[in-house]
Amino acid sequence: MDAQGTNDVLSLLNQYASQFNAMAQDVLSKRRGGDDTANMFDPEKLQALLSGNVEVDTARLVKNQMDFMRKQTELWQQATRAMMGEKFEDVVKEDARDSRFAHSDWRENPVFNYLKQAYLINSQMLQGMIESMHFDDPKSEEQVKFYTRQYINSVSPTNYLLSNPEVCEEILRTNGQNMVKGIENFMRDLEQSPLEAFKITQTDINAFELGKDLAATPGEVVFQNELFQLIHYTPAKKQAIKTPVLFVPPFINKYYILDLGEQKSAVRGLLEDGFSVFMISWVNPGAELADYDFISYMHKGPLAAMDVVNTITGTPKVNLVGFCVGGTLSAMTAAYLRGRGDERIASLTLLTTLLDFSMPGEIGNYLSDDALPIMEKNAEIKGVYDGRILGLSFSLLRENNLFWSYFINNYLKGKDPAAFDILYWNSDATNITAACFKQYVRTTYWQNKLIEPGAVVIDDVPIDLSNIDMPVYFLSTLADHIVLWQGAYEGTRHVSGDTRFVLAGSGHLAGVINPPQGGKYPHWINQDLPETASAWFDGASKHEGSWWPDWYHWLKSQDATKTTAPVPGKHPDFPSLEAAPGSYVKKRLG
Repeated sequence: MDAQGTNDVLSLLNQYASQFNAMAQDVLSKRRGGDDTANMFDPEKLQALLSGNVEVDTARLVKNQMDFMRKQTELWQQATRAMMGEKFEDVVKEDARDSRFAHSDWRENPVFNYLKQAYLINSQMLQGMIESMHFDDPKSEEQVKFYTRQYINSVSPTNYLLSNPEVCEEILRTNGQNMVKGIENFMRDLEQSPLEAFKITQTDINAFELGKDLAATPGEVVFQNELFQLIHYTPAKKQAIKTPVLFVPPFINKYYILDLGEQKSAVRGLLEDGFSVFMISWVNPGAELADYDFISYMHKGPLAAMDVVNTITGTPKVNLVGFCVGGTLSAMTAAYLRGRGDERIASLTLLTTLLDFSMPGEIGNYLSDDALPIMEKNAEIKGVYDGRILGLSFSLLRENNLFWSYFINNYLKGKDPAAFDILYWNSDATNITAACFKQYVRTTYWQNKLIEPGAVVIDDVPIDLSNIDMPVYFLSTLADHIVLWQGAYEGTRHVSGDTRFVLAGSGHLAGVINPPQGGKYPHWINQDLPETASAWFDGASKHEGSWWPDWYHWLKSQDATKTTAPVPGKHPDFPSLEAAPGSYVKKRLG
């Protein structure tokens, strides 16, 4: 190819790159709709937040600007030396944990090194500007920092076709076919996204089959109503612990995070340790269930399930286990029952659960006086709050790992994501009914009512968390970005039962699903419950491996009495309706 032909190809590539990135950024920033809850890429959000009561530390701001000018000058000097063939040094260095710039060209190629350095210097300048500001409202300060981070990460040179060396290599290797495949992947995801969000593919959706690869523990659906199916799992032993375990998973996700592949199944682990296990499998609701609120989920969820479990097992009590939102629902259920004098719950286990929402973490940045009414209106119009919007929102809490890395892989490199069980589950979105979404968010994140005795009243029963006088096991995870472990620890101050708090390594999912066989994350235990989370951690002892055996021992310490394990589907009042995992879990969105 002659010089003119090369220039034509480069011109075409540059035109394609500009058009694709302009289209992609437009879609991501506008999110194709009016629900503005996860619009992370629009600097106008920052401008609106900065228009409030903000006091600027002028001296700090000027120092930040001078540092910026000095670094820019030094960068130009280094770039000039590099173009002359001399050795160049980084003006600033990226965080060692930042995998975006792992490719050797970011260090060795003068052009890419300059792009990286300029980006990092500008990033430091923006962050320094925010640090020089003092906000009257702490929440506004958190939101400004959050949206600044999101904006900075969205404009990284790694996110563009011709400024990412890995992508440039892929263009050369495939003769540009990666760009064709990338735009196909982008348009596919665009078509499968709701109007208000962009659903990026994070794993091969054809790699798993529910009932075969995931959610495969044998059992029977023995009851169902409009909100859930109840799965009774086939016992692993003839004799089982008399008090059964009832799982209440989050209704914003599907239950099978607790029943992944055979080696990762929390359900299978309990069965093999001699427990009878039941699971609530929530429906993926449509508009026909719009009026079912958070209290409806309690009545038609754990309360209805406990009636069935008590009848099938012939025992008056259950060990109730709630995960995340399911844990909040379980705690409200426990307080409600105790308020009525009902002692059916023998023990309560709360996995990565908030009771006190005073520390909501970064999720709280989505909720503002302007955003919340828009979110509620969206839910009212549709009858549900679309689970795919929640999926994007949660992914953007760890945007470089859970969003931009897939943006680069799927659309710029034109590759398909690898099969990964947890991300398959994470992508299997679940709607929330409109009434439940509004009542749950207002009651918890917005008004933090659960910790106020009597602020929530159900059937004339004031909800008081101090009525939870049964033994309670709290499990939180060290790197959880959805439920901060320090926030979860606050919940221990509101229950009155014998309480155990355990902290596991890793995050919201991997820290919980960490089986004894090959469990790679440690856990921390402190028998005491001091006033603060930091004091608890200072006094905690570290234990290698899974937290599951500690939990099994704790459950058995409540009551280790054994009885003949009931066989699923054999009770005359609750015969098998269908084999596990049932039909509710198989309904997908998009």
